[in-house]
Amino acid sequence: MNFVKRAGLSLRARKSRTAALLGIFVVICVLLLGGFLLRSAGARQEADAQRTIGVDVTLTGKALTPAAADRLGGRPPVTGYTPLLPLTAAAQGFAPLTSPVPKPPGGRHGEKQDLPLSVNGVRDLGMLLPFSYGSTRIISGRAIAPRDAGRTVAVIEERLARANGLAVGDTLRLRSGDGTATVPVTVIGVFADPTQDPTAWTPQDKLPGNTLYVPMATARTLGGAAAVLDEAVFRIGSPDQEKRLHAEAERLLGTPDFGFRVNDRAYRDQVRPIQRVATLAGLIVWVIALAGALILGLIVMLQIRERREELGVLLSMGEKKWKLIGQHAVEVVAVCVPAIAVATLAGQFAGPALGDRLLDRPKEPGPAATATRDAAVIAAPVVRVEPAVVAEVAGIGLGICLIATVVPGVGILRLHPRSILANTE
Repeated sequence: MNFVKRAGLSLRARKSRTAALLGIFVVICVLLLGGFLLRSAGARQEADAQRTIGVDVTLTGKALTPAAADRLGGRPPVTGYTPLLPLTAAAQGFAPLTSPVPKPPGGRHGEKQDLPLSVNGVRDLGMLLPFSYGSTRIISGRAIAPRDAGRTVAVIEERLARANGLAVGDTLRLRSGDGTATVPVTVIGVFADPTQDPTAWTPQDKLPGNTLYVPMATARTLGGAAAVLDEAVFRIGSPDQEKRLHAEAERLLGTPDFGFRVNDRAYRDQVRPIQRVATLAGLIVWVIALAGALILGLIVMLQIRERREELGVLLSMGEKKWKLIGQHAVEVVAVCVPAIAVATLAGQFAGPALGDRLLDRPKEPGPAATATRDAAVIAAPVVRVEPAVVAEVAGIGLGICLIATVVPGVGILRLHPRSILANTE
């Protein structure tokens, strides 16, 4: 009789043992599938977190011009960047804030009046560290984004907006320091700076309420050729890319004399826990695989001992020993295949709950916090059963079957039919 057919008859004749073996296999395959799903979901969430959060690198130095910042921002591994071009300007049609404390005496007669507004040219306001980490936040409207490069818009501080009755959609007029350029800008956002008003006399352009942010083109129009970059913030995917960015910056700027400050706090806070979960999931997979092979190997070994008489009869009839091992392998594989199918079906239903429990879903941000790093929403972990994951589970499952039958099957190679049958008489 063919050993495959004998395996089928044996499974039907031992229904209770077959059911117990199937149950063990289902548990093993479900645990394996859970580990693989968790690992793959962690990898996807880590990639999303790197794109959303990343690591901020701040460059400073005389060689850092707007053109150099644009060139470096277009090179890998940079995923986003914003220069900061500070200047001062005058107001037209609205009143800047003034210091509540009188100016101390001692100023020279005829001294030139300082420009009252502190205007900062940016490309992406949300990347500046005060906005990125939430100490300064947008409370109305939105922040300046790369799509505003060709527009004349502004984001103003709430104290200036409150003093002049300004809101999102209103228009301001800014005048350059030399009086040659006047730029009308539309307010697209209002931000709140936590810095308190100074208790001593302070020049108007140093008051936190007189700070405005505009796109780079508007800042260049107001500042002219004299305006120089204060800094530029570049975002990269992970701390591992820091050296690559430094080398690229040194090559483009033509000098190693520049400031290079790395801030990876947000990356450590949100990405490292995801990496630890994914690493733990990989460890769980191997522990389950080894434990499963050990358990099934012991079960098959016990079955071989209980079926010594059957094996002796088959050997005495001239059956090959490798066919007896093959029969046990077929029996185990025949139980493993439906177990993989049941585990896959269970993964389809339990996957979303697994992601919510083991990979914490981030809190949704409020509408006023859309420009802050704290509001960066990492995509919720999507735990789905993919063909590649099922193939991995099937591969490990069949590997467990092979180990669990071949290793105990070595004992079959040492069996002799006469000694077996003599012991059973």
